[in-house]
Amino acid sequence: MIKLYNRDIISALDFDRETMDYLFYEAEKIREELSMKKILDYCKDRVMVTVFLEPSTRTRLSFQFAMTRLGGLVIDFGLEQAASIAKGESFEDTIRMIDGYDPDIIVLRHREPGSARKAAEIASTPVINAGDGWNEHPTQALLDLYTIWRELKRIDGINLGIMGDLKYGRTPSSLSYAISKYDNIKIYYIAPRELQIRREVLEKIDKLVEWKMVERVEEVIEELDVLYVTRLQKERFSDPSEYERLKGSYKLTVNLLKKFRKIPIIMHPLPRVDELSQNVDSLPQAKYFTQAENGVYIRAALVKSILTK
Repeated sequence: MIKLYNRDIISALDFDRETMDYLFYEAEKIREELSMKKILDYCKDRVMVTVFLEPSTRTRLSFQFAMTRLGGLVIDFGLEQAASIAKGESFEDTIRMIDGYDPDIIVLRHREPGSARKAAEIASTPVINAGDGWNEHPTQALLDLYTIWRELKRIDGINLGIMGDLKYGRTPSSLSYAISKYDNIKIYYIAPRELQIRREVLEKIDKLVEWKMVERVEEVIEELDVLYVTRLQKERFSDPSEYERLKGSYKLTVNLLKKFRKIPIIMHPLPRVDELSQNVDSLPQAKYFTQAENGVYIRAALVKSILTK
């Protein structure tokens, strides 16, 4: 198992299977303790700074709730427009300034791929990557696998479909890296050719999992244990016409799902736009709001492991 105390979390590749399994059980323990007591004391007198230089709802809030539930304090950096970055301050100087205030942990989201690693090189404080552009989102992968583990009682041997914007989305890459640590995994990458998974991701998981690219979910849905849907990343398209052309290329609805004799559990990192109809919410297989709730417990387990021996 990888020792997590005082370490940075930059990539889903930073986890091995034993460490992830440990965090799942630690999350279950914290969940049980929080059912009896709203605030624990694992991180009493410790301070987290959340630095979100790109919009976020679930990730920001779940980290803040996680630290608060652990008994710690949270300082939020605030909106980029209200900070000195808007005056031209460099990213490097911003991180040095935050680190100089001596927090115990920095949670960073930034639009530039590689920004979390750069911050970790600058800061003496542990840095958690909460999303760096289209690159990675390692704690989302943790909560995704934690959700699968809770729902299916296993991760080994599952068939996973990842559908949507696999080129510009950061969750498909981190999920692919994390699940590749388990046995007998098959991943179906479901996307139009223009939005398929990036070659560098496939190079890292090749020979660890079986994978296949398909264009339509109908081709594989009955083989899946989990269907993981992602939105089109409008903000990452350099050509608006390409976004308009591709945005209607996939959509999951109840009418589509009911055509099949088997419906897998359905997950989504959220927010959703047009790719996942609200009428799917009523299905028992819809697990994306449960998935979001799970983020508090697994992130609490991770933060506790980084801040306590």
